[in-house]
Amino acid sequence: MNTALFISLAVVLAMTPFILKFVKHRSLYPFMPYEYNFRRRRVTFAKVLKLLKERNVKIIVETGTSRKGLEGAKSDGAATIVFGKWAKENGAVMHSVDISEDSVNGSKNEVQKQGLQDVVTVHLDDSLNYLKNFEGQIDFLYLDSYDYSKTDLDIQRKSQEHHLQEFKIIEDRLHTNTIVLIDDCGLPGGGKGKTVIAYMRKKGWEIIINKYQVLLLHKDSL
Repeated sequence: MNTALFISLAVVLAMTPFILKFVKHRSLYPFMPYEYNFRRRRVTFAKVLKLLKERNVKIIVETGTSRKGLEGAKSDGAATIVFGKWAKENGAVMHSVDISEDSVNGSKNEVQKQGLQDVVTVHLDDSLNYLKNFEGQIDFLYLDSYDYSKTDLDIQRKSQEHHLQEFKIIEDRLHTNTIVLIDDCGLPGGGKGKTVIAYMRKKGWEIIINKYQVLLLHKDSL
């Protein structure tokens, strides 16, 4: 074998693990530091960030908070920090609610660490109760509460029903330009969004992206 060709092949083989790692890395750079890998949520997050700007979003509500901050980007998406950062840079506010005291405390610490405490408020409450008492319209609704199970059918059903109830409770405070994103949909049994998405589609909502997360917009805004 030609020596130069042999060396070239050896270099390529040596670099393959690094190339594969780079290809699998899904960052939101330059909006977020390159080091954070958002993996299966990258496509939907990037689209939502674009829509937030286009639709001049001012009120963001998230059910289920990000307990680990940016360190959880790869596992749970770190949405509280990502969208909280956008809110800070664009004159918006964000409300994140969770029933777990540990999750709320963790999220508050991360919000403080990122300097987002003036625009992000983390609430300790059941999301259904919180949404029931929420005043005003919502421009971006992110549903990610009630942890899902890949194997327990009862938990799957309860999580799906919970997300449906969340949407029904807050439905009258959404508008035609509201953005709705549902997490953990690409899972066995249909994920968190199975039931609520079926309901929303009957109400005029269209699926824009259907991957691990599902992004929906109202047909009247398209």
